[in-house]
Amino acid sequence: MTNETHRPGRGDAPADADRRALLKAGGGLVIAFTWLEVPSRALAFASGKAQAGDAAAARADGDPAFAPNAFVRIGTDGVVRLVMPQVEVGQGSYTGQATLLAEELCVDLDQVRVEHAPPNEALYGFELQEGQITGTSNAMRATWTVLREAGAVARMMLVSAAAARWGVSAEQCRVERGIVHHAPSGRALPYGQLASAAAHQPVPEKPDLLSAAGFRLIGRPLKRIDAPAKTDGSLAFGIDVRVPGMRVAALETAPTVGGRVRRVDDVRARAVPGVVDVVVLGDAVAVIAADFWTARKGVAALAIDWDAGAHATLSSEHIAREMETVSRSGRSLVAKEVGPGAVGTARRVEAIYTLPMLAHAALEPMSAVVSVRKDGCDIWAGTQIPTRVVDVATRITGLPADKIAFHPQYSGGSFGRRLETDSVEQALEIGRRVGYPVKVIWTREQDIALDYFRPPYHDHLVATLDDKGYPATWWKRGTSDAVTERWSPADMGKDGLDPDCVDGAIEPPYALPHLRVEWARHRLPAPVRTGWWRGVGQTHNLFPVECFIDELAHAAHQDPVAYRRALLASNPRARAVLDLAAEKFGWGAPVGARVGCGVALGMPMATYICAIVEVEVSPQGQVRLRRAVAAVDCGTVINPDTIAAQVQGGLIFGWSAALHGEITLRDGAVEQQNFNDYRVLRIGEVPRIDVHAVPSREPPTGIGEPPAAIAAPCLANAIFAATGVRVRRLPIARTMLAASPSSLNQVVT
Repeated sequence: MTNETHRPGRGDAPADADRRALLKAGGGLVIAFTWLEVPSRALAFASGKAQAGDAAAARADGDPAFAPNAFVRIGTDGVVRLVMPQVEVGQGSYTGQATLLAEELCVDLDQVRVEHAPPNEALYGFELQEGQITGTSNAMRATWTVLREAGAVARMMLVSAAAARWGVSAEQCRVERGIVHHAPSGRALPYGQLASAAAHQPVPEKPDLLSAAGFRLIGRPLKRIDAPAKTDGSLAFGIDVRVPGMRVAALETAPTVGGRVRRVDDVRARAVPGVVDVVVLGDAVAVIAADFWTARKGVAALAIDWDAGAHATLSSEHIAREMETVSRSGRSLVAKEVGPGAVGTARRVEAIYTLPMLAHAALEPMSAVVSVRKDGCDIWAGTQIPTRVVDVATRITGLPADKIAFHPQYSGGSFGRRLETDSVEQALEIGRRVGYPVKVIWTREQDIALDYFRPPYHDHLVATLDDKGYPATWWKRGTSDAVTERWSPADMGKDGLDPDCVDGAIEPPYALPHLRVEWARHRLPAPVRTGWWRGVGQTHNLFPVECFIDELAHAAHQDPVAYRRALLASNPRARAVLDLAAEKFGWGAPVGARVGCGVALGMPMATYICAIVEVEVSPQGQVRLRRAVAAVDCGTVINPDTIAAQVQGGLIFGWSAALHGEITLRDGAVEQQNFNDYRVLRIGEVPRIDVHAVPSREPPTGIGEPPAAIAAPCLANAIFAATGVRVRRLPIARTMLAASPSSLNQVVT
């Protein structure tokens, strides 16, 4: 097989073959750099087959190891190849990162090819991510400096090579679209003809970065490099992978959390024409055939006796009661306390907010292709954690890591779901038993029921107000399970505090004279799997914090925007996005009956964001989103189209969850099955969303997750403005259904 992963659309090839052939061919410029160090001190360079720094030597067969953390190769064809450690899950990272490199190299995006990186924790790890991980909206802020410096140094070496050939000063040369020009003599040479000579030029000690005023690409609305292949359907995702000799597995999975297979009668399943194997796992049965449809017919013919397990009576109501008990017990950890704790003179305000479990429900269900042999193992999958995939493969197959070949694929969404390895582990268990390549595909129902859910949350807030109506004291106790303890135990506090559970609560944007934030641990039953969800800690803390700020504004008889503005005197960046959103929205203009406007503000992923939404609520409690405006300060805007798309998509994602999202358990089973009962907004329900960015020269910050985190509170606050119904429990649809007709017709003053 040959690799063509740099040409989207081929999902059936190893991810490294083409790069190996490229490195074998001498005469190119390879630029490698270590991500975990200051890039200007860590850049290393080599030409031909040699690698940079302490890179592993070429193997005996002439096939060099992939040693650099990331590298740029400019071949004699003039094409720039960039290997990136992050994965593309729809967020536009590859386009943004290619833009950074192209800017400093003075080439255009059509001259850059982006390739998936192989897994290597030591070489491709990020300090911000503590490993080779794609998550927490860190792709652009982690690579902002390192990619620009890599491009700048490469450009300087290429220009030096041209200047040396012509016997002129490098200062007399300029670059345009990868061609070095010498204006006085009219001579020009493309990068491809300079690559070999450039590799022998001295490495500049200090990269000459372009000034922001000279940017040609950064800040412009450039088309995504993967858009054409996604538009014509040629781009291959993980679920599209095909390899020679591959067969397809469908599953029947335990109907209850913690359920196990007791007995299986597979006679009728094996009799289905085209079925080749049946594999029994602890909590599932796989039927394997030439295609998925045949395998599904085999699954339908199985007769399985299930052991429901120890949690066969578990319900969401039981979990909610337990969380309330834990919250009331008073046994909690203090995450932060500042200020004197004086009691306000005006009044005391108290509220309890609850959030349900949520699924990720990415467009592409979980899948993986594996080929497990005695001498090696190949894996094709979309994942955010390639090195963890290799780790589980070594454990399951018993093979050493150098015998595991992982081929990363494009992913059709993730939202944190592909931070888990369970679907790959399942495929490996099946693959090692059958001995031929097998693709395992989950149905949508399995994708929802077997998710690593966002945990449920119970938040209790109390504030006292001073004589002007502003918070004199602020107290919050959150109750939840701890995802960090399982996923990244080293990041847990020494006292057992999960920092994720208080993220967005301990650093509010507002000036609060006294702040006390506590966290009480509630352990969910082990079979209930929980994981990161788009927006992580902030996505649950901004809901109670921003809704409670609105409650305080109402108690003080103040406008919600004016109230927030008064609390932001010492936070100019937060105040700027609030003012920009309010201005662009036209805050304060009259609205019709049963129409309300809600605002929310936050600082997730180092990004300042404010969203305002206008809703109309029917007498029956049906909510219609009419229009929305969002303002962001995410540092330097690399691509305004990406910013707009991420903000719009994040708000829609967050509103879908706020309105309808809820995973419930009854008799030990997940009740939701598909998008009919785990609803997302339909296209006709999506309002117009205008996005505005505050001009900034600061380094870029995260943008993929902040909008999802801010969506729920602005929507809940708008519903209160329209009806007087205070939404303290999500999903909103359930709250509105429970509201009395009289409360839905209140007039808010």
